[in-house]
Amino acid sequence: MPASQLTVTLTKGRDRPVRLGHPWIFSGAIARWEGDAGVPGAVTVRTADGEWLASGIANRKSKLAVRVLSRRENEIVDEALIADRLDRAVTFREQLFKSDETTNAYRLVFSEADGLSGLIVDRYADTLSIRVGAAAWVPWLPFIRDQLIARTGAGRVAFAVEADAVEREGLDEAAVRAASQHVRDHARILESGFLYNVSITGGQKTGFYLDQREARQRVARYAAGREVLSAYCYTGAFELHAARAGAKSIIGLDTSRPALQLAQTHHELNGLKTPIEYRETSVPVELRKFRDEGRSFDLIILDPPRFVATPGQLEKGMRAYKDINLLALKLLRPDGILATFSCSGWVTSEHLRLALSWATTDARRDVQILESIAQPPDHPILTAFPEGNYLHGLIARAL
Repeated sequence: MPASQLTVTLTKGRDRPVRLGHPWIFSGAIARWEGDAGVPGAVTVRTADGEWLASGIANRKSKLAVRVLSRRENEIVDEALIADRLDRAVTFREQLFKSDETTNAYRLVFSEADGLSGLIVDRYADTLSIRVGAAAWVPWLPFIRDQLIARTGAGRVAFAVEADAVEREGLDEAAVRAASQHVRDHARILESGFLYNVSITGGQKTGFYLDQREARQRVARYAAGREVLSAYCYTGAFELHAARAGAKSIIGLDTSRPALQLAQTHHELNGLKTPIEYRETSVPVELRKFRDEGRSFDLIILDPPRFVATPGQLEKGMRAYKDINLLALKLLRPDGILATFSCSGWVTSEHLRLALSWATTDARRDVQILESIAQPPDHPILTAFPEGNYLHGLIARAL
């Protein structure tokens, strides 16, 4: 098992973010590497004056060179530290869900927020889906797997590589997947009383949008008696909640045929009778088509994929958020409800409000914001790591 074999010394004046609790150190802040820096692993971080500052995991090949795991004096990254972090994360989630008999799918470990930067663990019933975003974790993956199995009683563990980590980290995807155990492609989960079939090895993110659990419940409060349009609907979770709440009819839009087929399956699996139609289409194209046809709806849900992946994409992404909200507002009947979301880490709640305000101005409509929505407590936000505050939503009423 890896020991703390690397040491990095920071450039003078570059230690302040770490002292304030930020868990990332980029390569430009590092003056010197010591040890076998060609191999990702555990690391000790020192200031330019040689003071011990932190410990973590490091990868010289990545611009995000060091992920800080501890600022406790002289604490190193070893099995004991990892086991403790895993146990604390699991214990907290058990407290959240132990009395909830309607849900057996949730996030167990949320990377930086749980002191395990580059590691995300989701529970899907008896299956754990683990996404690895840092190459330094690879030697520890069997240990992490065994600890989580012992702690949770899960019967299956599937490892996957974070979407951009092969290029960014030089991660060996085969080596990551090799740590999996008793893998099968699908799991059936229960969330808020609904049954879902989840793709463990091939879905977006880790297979299901666990972070929208509470948002789905809150949006459904407005669905009774309304004609609903759900855009970027993926596998249909918002629609199930709307149907159970008494929606009059539902249309779901997405570009993914497999996702739409699964959404239809979910509607049937849960015995819902609300009329529903799924369309494989580009959402902006379909919204414009509805506009040109003079169609209108009582409730529109906009849950798009990430429009902004880097700070340089913010301006373009803001235009995209404004455009889809403008199209939605043009389709809403008087007193209609718009539920709009962003899952882009570089887009703040203030950015989303601004995009909506631009849309309301261009639509020439008065709009009331009724509720603000954030990620649920199994996706906690580290105060010193605002990048982890990525999910924002607004429920608004168009007058």
